[in-house]
Order: sequence, then C-alpha cells, then structure tokens
Amino acid sequence: MEKFFKLKERKTTVKTEVMAGLTTFLTMAYILAVNPGILSESGMDFSKVFAATAIAASIATLVMALLANLPFALAPGMGLNAFLTYTVVFGMGYTWQFALTAVFAEGIIFLILTAANIREAIVNSIPANLKRAIGVGIGLFIAFIGMQNAGIIVDGATLVALNADWFKGAPGLAMIGLVITGILLAHKVNGALLIGIIVTTIIGIPFGVTAYAGGSYLPPAPYFFPFEFSSILSVDFIVVVFTFLFVDMFDTVGTLIGCATKADMIQDDGSIPNCKEALFADAIGTTAGAILGTSTVTTFVESSSGVVEGGRTGLTALTVAILFALSLFLEPLFGSIPSAATAPALIIVGVMMMSPVKDIEWDDMTEAIPAFLTMIFMIVAYSIADGIMFGILSFVLLKLFTKKTKDISKMTWVVFGLFIIKIIFGAL
Repeated sequence: MEKFFKLKERKTTVKTEVMAGLTTFLTMAYILAVNPGILSESGMDFSKVFAATAIAASIATLVMALLANLPFALAPGMGLNAFLTYTVVFGMGYTWQFALTAVFAEGIIFLILTAANIREAIVNSIPANLKRAIGVGIGLFIAFIGMQNAGIIVDGATLVALNADWFKGAPGLAMIGLVITGILLAHKVNGALLIGIIVTTIIGIPFGVTAYAGGSYLPPAPYFFPFEFSSILSVDFIVVVFTFLFVDMFDTVGTLIGCATKADMIQDDGSIPNCKEALFADAIGTTAGAILGTSTVTTFVESSSGVVEGGRTGLTALTVAILFALSLFLEPLFGSIPSAATAPALIIVGVMMMSPVKDIEWDDMTEAIPAFLTMIFMIVAYSIADGIMFGILSFVLLKLFTKKTKDISKMTWVVFGLFIIKIIFGAL
C-alpha cells in the first residue's frame, strides 16, 4: 500500500487516508438520495437510479484512486441531473432515454478529448490567480450549499434570506453541529469533521430530524443500455450534448483545481499531478453511468472535506469507492444521515478553503477583478462553470485593453473563444 499510493512521500498514513475517505463519503452521500429523487421525476425508476448512482460513483472513484492516485471522489453531479429532468424531458419534451443517450455521447467525447490531452491543456491554461480564486470560490460555494441543505438559508424576497426559524429543527441542529465541529477543530482532534457528522446525526434523533430511512437491504439492479438512438442526428440532440459537455468540463476543471490547491498539490508550473488520469475518471464514470442509467458523473466539490482531513492519495478515493459499493446494501442506513448533519462539515470546509485568497494579486486590477468575479459568480450563479467563464472572459478582456496580452497563453485564448461560442450559442 505504501509503495502503490506513496503514503510517506505525501506525508500521510493509512489511518488518515481512511478517515479522510469516510469524511468525503459522508459529506457527499446525500447524492444517493437526491439524484434518484430528481431523475425519477422524469419517469425513471428510483431504485434503479439509486443502484446506477452508487455503481457509477464507485467505478469513477476507483479509477481516480488507482489510475490518478488522487484523493478526489466522483458521483453523478448536481445541476446536470436537473437539466436532464426539467429541461430535456419536461421542457423539450424528450424521453429520459433520449437524455441518457446524450450523456453517453458526452462520455465518449470526453474519453477522446482526454486521450488527446485537450482537457488537460485547458486545466493548465487557467492563470495562477484564477486558480487561487477557483479554490476560494468553491469553498464559498460549498459552504452556501451546506447552509441551503440544512435550511439555514432559504428563498426570500431578496432572492435568498436567513430562515426565520434558523434556531429550530434541522437548521438549529446544523448550527449545533457547526459549534461542535468548530470546537473539535480548535482542539485539533483528528477526524473532527467525521466525528462532527456522527455526533450531529445522533443529536438529531431526539430533535426528530434524524429518522431511520427504512427499506430493503438487498441491492437493487440498475438499468442497462437504456438508450434511444432515433433522434441522435437532430439539432436538439447536438444542443443537449453540447450543454452536458460544456458544463461538466468546467465543473470538473474547477473542482480539480480547487481541491488540488487546498491539498497543496499544484506543481511549480501550475499543473496538477496525474491530471490526465484524473480526467479519465469522470469520462469513464460518465460513460458507465449512462449505460447503467444515471446522469453525468463529475468530480465532487465535497472531496475537499477529505482533503481538509488530510487525504493526499488515492487511498482516500479507494475508501470512498468501497463505501459507495457497500451503500448498495446499506441504503436505509446511509439514507438516515440528515443534511443538517453534513452541513456543518461543508461550512467548515468553506472556511478552510479561504487561505489562497491572500496570495491573489489584489493590487493589479487585471488580476483582482477576474479573481473576484470568479468567486462571486460561483455563488450567485450557483455554478462553478459560470464562475470560471466570467473569470476567463474578464481576464482576457482586461489584459487585452491594458496591453498586457503577453500574460494570456495560447490555450487561454482558446478557452476564451469557447466561452464566446457558448454565449452566442446560448443566445440563439
């Protein structure tokens, strides 16, 4: 294990890696309930999608562990599952089989782009200050997600608002969990995030927030090749594939950069070690997931919770992959962990991901403005991809009109062009 995962080289231990994997899994286990819930609205079977979600996440994360040796976990991503159900099926009137065919096509295209090193080149083209801003933006973004999951922040007259009953029920439990987790961290207790999740879950029982989910412990079967090829030559099919492709590409890029920055894995030349192998993980996961019956698989921002716990190698990811496989047999148990118990971990991780902000060149407006826009748009647009888009667009335009084009690499120009095409394409 030491030789394969290079534990000593990365200054970690088996115990630390396993604890980090447990923490990552628990902070993202909600996807096992949320993803089937969203996709089942399109007409898909809940239990089959649950199985597809668990298996696809396990396959993709296993690839990340064994091929890339990185501590990041993957699963069907939020946002694109909603796009499949509410836009492709409800809005455009197509079947879920048509939508999964588009996801399958996206996965194949990703495999080709990754093999050709195009996706890796895009990752490496992101300017240094934007890399730092992406990490900070993701920290703020997942803290915001945590607050929403717990019901602390809700819809309001000002778009979002503090829940008037934030001290009751699930929001109140999340606030208690936040204090408990914060105290554990202040005392430098190993596994503080994981312990915080477990303790908060237990406290939630008398509050009526934690409840046994119930159900069968027999693993359900997923779909298998549920595709519909009759409309693959249509313009709508191309539009759907392009949307899946574009959003997932930059969500994954942003998450890899953010988590690698927090793990102090960004190399001197700005690249991420084993980046190509990491990108293969989501390409393989997306292709396999479509075959089994779920939407696009992507690297999860919650991976940063394991990184914060000390995860530095693929052993963290291997732990997550095993737990996703085991979750097929333990659906009722994992379904009993409330969002209020995982929310404090996400909020604390947001705090811990703030440190790169001090290294951004705030005195140079051509660097500061793009960095700020990257961070703020991730939150207000609720999208990592949109944050990167506004960061790149503003970076290139500011450098161009201040005659600092030497700061723009060739690949950054290409990415800029892709975003312009996306804007034009979306306006048509």
